[in-house]
This record gives sequence, structure tokens and C-alpha cells, in this order.
Amino acid sequence: MILVDPDCIFCKIAGGEIDAEMVHEEEDIVAFKDINGQAPTHVLVIPRSHVPNLEAMADLPDSVAKRLLEVSSEVAGKLGVDQSGYAVRINNGPDAGQEVFHLHLHVLGGRKLGMP
Repeated sequence: MILVDPDCIFCKIAGGEIDAEMVHEEEDIVAFKDINGQAPTHVLVIPRSHVPNLEAMADLPDSVAKRLLEVSSEVAGKLGVDQSGYAVRINNGPDAGQEVFHLHLHVLGGRKLGMP
């Protein structure tokens, strides 16, 4: 597993090289507002370690993989969408709309969401 990819924008955000509106920070995970939000609440939850996709998630310690989901829930509560409902989505690969190849969970809420 690559701990940091110097060309990855999310690695740069996690490392503090690029500013982002942080919602949550801890040793292995950060969450920040999406600059191109698709809902009133749109936060990205990422591991600090560079993990390019869902298949590579197995390279993370189990505790970090689990914590990604826990932080997603905590962020929804902190931003007040936990009662009305929110979605946690992972776009995996180009056909699914993944644009940054660093694993990230989208926490979306604040309005009625549809599928996909």
C-alpha cells in the first residue's frame, strides 16, 4: 500500500497541502466538504493512506475500514441529516463515476435523494 501518492489531490488534502473545509479529522481518516456538492450536505470521507479503489481497501487495517463507515455516520449526525436520512455512496471505477482514484465515501443529505 502506498501511504501517500504525491500526485493525488486527496492525499494532498489529507496532508494539509491543499485547503479544504474539514468536517472531521483524526489519525487515519479525514472528512471534508465536496467543492462540487450534489446535495445540500455533501461530504467526502477518506482514509489518509492512499487507497485507489474499493478492491484495494483490503490493504487497510480492519479498524480503519470500519472507521470509514463510523465516521460517515458521525458526520451525518454532526451536520444534522441523520434524522431525515442520508446516503453513503462509493463510486468505484470510471464507469461508476469515480473521478479521483483515492477511495472516498460520499455522505449526501439535506434533500430527497434518488437512485442512482
